[in-house]
Amino acid sequence: MLTTIIILTTLVLLLGILLFISIRNTIIKIEKYEDIVVDQTQYLQTISDLIKDSQKHLKDLDEREVFKSDDEVGYFFNKMMEIQKELDKYMLPTNYGKKEE
Repeated sequence: MLTTIIILTTLVLLLGILLFISIRNTIIKIEKYEDIVVDQTQYLQTISDLIKDSQKHLKDLDEREVFKSDDEVGYFFNKMMEIQKELDKYMLPTNYGKKEE
């Protein structure tokens, strides 16, 4: 009877220790992944801000008609506008990566 209690107590303690180690390791991994997500969100937000700034600058140049479309510079500018339109599709929403309350 005493032997059974000792064996069961030892097994429960070992199971508790293994469970604790497993949960601790899982929490550490989750925290690393959360840090990675935060870094990637900041990176994507920076890229989105660059896209927005270039869009604003190109619109300003287009409104002032700095480049005419009848020469090579105008052709290049029109191509840049097409590239900017493609990049605009990848802009992030303003609340991207922010916690919802």
